[in-house]
Parts: sequence; structure tokens; C-alpha cells
Amino acid sequence: MEKRNKRHEKRVKRLLVGTGLCAIILSVSTYAWFIGMKTVNVTAFDVKIAAIDGLSLSLDGTTFSDSVTINEDNYNTPGDGTYLTNTNSWGGDGLIPMSSVGKIDTTSSNLILYEKGSFTASPGGYRVMASKVENTDAEQDGYVAFDLFVKNLSGNEYYDEVNILNEEGIYLTPQSAVKTGAAGEETAGIENSVRVAFAQIGRVIATEENTAKIQGIDCTGGNGVSAICANRDATIWEPNDTKHVQNAINWYTTSCVKRIAQTITDPASFNGTCGTVSDGTFVPTYAVSGVINYTDGVDVYDGAEYNSWTTSVSTTAQDGKLMKVSTFTDSMKNLKGTERPELFYLAPNSITKVRVYIWIEGQDVDNYDFASLGGQISVSFGFTKEQLYGEDIEYDGDPQLPVDVDKRPTSGE
Repeated sequence: MEKRNKRHEKRVKRLLVGTGLCAIILSVSTYAWFIGMKTVNVTAFDVKIAAIDGLSLSLDGTTFSDSVTINEDNYNTPGDGTYLTNTNSWGGDGLIPMSSVGKIDTTSSNLILYEKGSFTASPGGYRVMASKVENTDAEQDGYVAFDLFVKNLSGNEYYDEVNILNEEGIYLTPQSAVKTGAAGEETAGIENSVRVAFAQIGRVIATEENTAKIQGIDCTGGNGVSAICANRDATIWEPNDTKHVQNAINWYTTSCVKRIAQTITDPASFNGTCGTVSDGTFVPTYAVSGVINYTDGVDVYDGAEYNSWTTSVSTTAQDGKLMKVSTFTDSMKNLKGTERPELFYLAPNSITKVRVYIWIEGQDVDNYDFASLGGQISVSFGFTKEQLYGEDIEYDGDPQLPVDVDKRPTSGE
């Protein structure tokens, strides 16, 4: 019995390690997006990645294993150091809050991001101007970006066509979390504005041995490469989607006034009470979807749930507009059983190039000026192909163990 318990304990530990990706940001200052515009120091940022369930990982597209580590020391020479054409970035001096709706530039195969162009108080909030981050030729400072190659060996058939009907669902593990500092440390809520994007660039068959082809996967495709980013946006994970610290709520309640007219500098354009933001309730993010000039008259609180003004909001990404961004939230991650949705999809028998981005979303309502009091931010997340956990089926063993749905007994067994 004792030996069996020890074997079970080791299995659980392997499972937790095998589904984990951890990143730690040690910060001495974390400031709001358009307001303070200070940075989050990322010199001690470290990402550890591991995989199970037929998945293996690589930072260079050639050397695959069940775990990889990327940090400030090796981000520019990942893997065995031969991936010289990589365009990874470690944020420079620190993280500067950005904004993105998950669109990908098909020319550079990079995520489209926007940063502060200008910012000033309005009679009912703050006028926003935003410019595009010029990362077509190279990633810029202020966020983290790196390539992750994922090999999926389940199945023998490879499908050239990019279609989720040919692909397997990948789930975010319930243990995935973003939080601030050590247990008991006071938080200013900046962790509630962190975003992680997974931009699938393209894929090749898992037996491909041409290193240049694998590393060179981009949105163009062809020559055995199935382009994904040409037609599929990045998946954005929004942790802590229902968490709002009281200080952030107070800042919003004090500065936001209902908007009733276009002229953003006229006090008569603002009158009334904005929508309610409360801890434990999800509110959407209206992210910057294109270049915003002063003539566009965009306020940081524009949106139906906030100041009620929707003229500045579009359902498609375009200049001069905000857009209610679709994110994968912790609320989705915590759904049970068959209600738990996929984070993204991977084709069987494939190597997929995924570009990972980590940034602070400037348009998040939790990003306020006094969030500068925040300390260390820790990010941990993992991937699994299993949708069901023991607790979902009232399993009388360890409820945290995933259930292999392919091995469930059929009727009569």
C-alpha cells in the first residue's frame, strides 16, 4: 500500500510539472497605462514550459523535449543557440502597458499592438490617442515575445487544410493563475491587467526535418507550410477577469462620467453616472483596434458597460475605434466538465509555431494610476488535451487527475 501511494504521489507531481508553464516578473514599479506610463521591470523574468499527452516543445524548432526554459540570458539564443533568425524580445527596460485585440500582421507574422500616443484628462475620463507599435521589422521594447514550437504526435494523418474540424482541442489547466507577490502581500491589482496571447503562425508535418523551413514558418505558407495566422487571430488569455481591487473601483467611480455627446473637451458632453464595476463581476475590455488621433474623440471609458458612449466602438478592428475584445477568461477556464472550452486547437501529427506575447493591457479598467504600488507579478499556466478532471465525473480517486476520454469504457465494458 505504501509503495502504491508513493507511485500515485509521483504520478501527480509529474502531471503538475507536465502541464505547467511558469513566468515570474520581479517588479519594483508597476504603473498604469496611459496615465503614469512607467514600466514593470522584467530583468528576472523567467519562463519554464513543460508538456505531456503527446506534446513536446522546442524553442528553436529542432530540439524537442518535454520541458524548455527561456529567460533573459537565453531568449536571443534559444534552444541550442542555432536559431539565429529568431525575433524574440524580452521587453528592454520593462513592460510598458500596450493594447491589442489579437490581430496579426501577416507581413511580419507579429501581433499588432498599440501604445500611448497622447493622454489628457477629459471632463468625464481621459482622452485617448494611440499609435501602432512599429514591430514589422523587429519587436520593440515594452512587452515579451518569443517563439514556441509545439509538436503534437497524436494521430498519424497530417491535414494541410487549416480547419479546427481537423484539429484537437487544447485546454488551459485549472491551476493556471496570475497573481502578485508572496502570500499575504498587499496588491494594487496590476496583475488583473496582464494578458497572454498565443498567436499560431503556421505548421508543418511532424516528420519535417528541414530546420530552415520549420524556423521560417510565417503567415505566407506554401512549400509544405500551412499558414494559420493569415486567417486566425491570436487567442488572448485574460486572467482574473472578475477580480477588481477596491482602489481600482474607486478610481473608476471617481473619474468616469456618463458621456452624451461627441465633443470630448466640452463639459456638456458628460452628465450622469457610469456603469457599475464590482469585484466578482466580469466587465469587458474595449481595447485599441487601430491608430487613434485627437480628431477621433475617444475616451478611455467609452463603451456600453462604462460611460454608455458607443460611437467610438466598432465590431471590427479599424483606426479611430475601440473594440470589445474577445478573450479566453479565467471564468471559462473554471467551467466544469463538458462546459470547459478549448483554449486553442492543434492539428495531429504536426509541428506548430506559436508566438507567445505577454503584456499589460492598458485599456483594462483595473489599470489605474495607483497600481504603481504593485510588486512582483507571477504568471503560471499549463496546457492539456484533457477536458475532463476527476471531480467532473465524481471520481473517487484524486479529483485533480484528468480523465483520458479516449479510454473511457464503452457500454457493456
